[in-house]
Amino acid sequence: MEDVLSVYSRPYDEQYPVICMDEKPVQFFADFRKGFRSTRNGVQYEDYQYIRNGTACVFMFTEPLAGWRYADAQERRTREDWAKQIDWLLTKQYPDAQKIVLVMDNLNTHNIASLYATFEPKHARELAERLEIHYTPKHGSWLDIAEIELSALGRQCLANNRIPDLETLRALLKPWAKARNEAQKGVDWQFSTEDARIKLRHLYPTIKN
Repeated sequence: MEDVLSVYSRPYDEQYPVICMDEKPVQFFADFRKGFRSTRNGVQYEDYQYIRNGTACVFMFTEPLAGWRYADAQERRTREDWAKQIDWLLTKQYPDAQKIVLVMDNLNTHNIASLYATFEPKHARELAERLEIHYTPKHGSWLDIAEIELSALGRQCLANNRIPDLETLRALLKPWAKARNEAQKGVDWQFSTEDARIKLRHLYPTIKN
């Protein structure tokens, strides 16, 4: 926890941008038949039927100090999928940065080994050398600012739409991220290491003298 909090206390540095990453599963629902509404005795009724149509995974990246976020959807969340997202982040979005300071949870796919399982060793090493990884602790996902963005995405976009397939999901993600980026919706993180040592004192080991 303190390691992540120390990262968030760093001043902005465009050569070492702090990026938070998280994932969210999305389930697709397609209409089995067209719904309809009717009114009987002054009461409105709505009838519809849908079928489950598979799942996808939303990858969320955000740079809180820059007010930037990016959301992309893939059919799966395998090692290869994560590695390709990291390759895009380093080579397309931040090609000139010395290193990406990456904050994320410690899933079994979120590691350097996934880069080597996806790319040739030379390219995998080039990517790895430009990553400074900081993992959130177990049961500490609230420390990942990308989780805040996923929550906003869920409320503002996903919850208001029945999504039948991957193409539709991707079409929703792009304008959502564009609107928030243009509005410069950043996150003013105030919780510090000093705050944690007071407010979360019960989480620290008890030292016996």
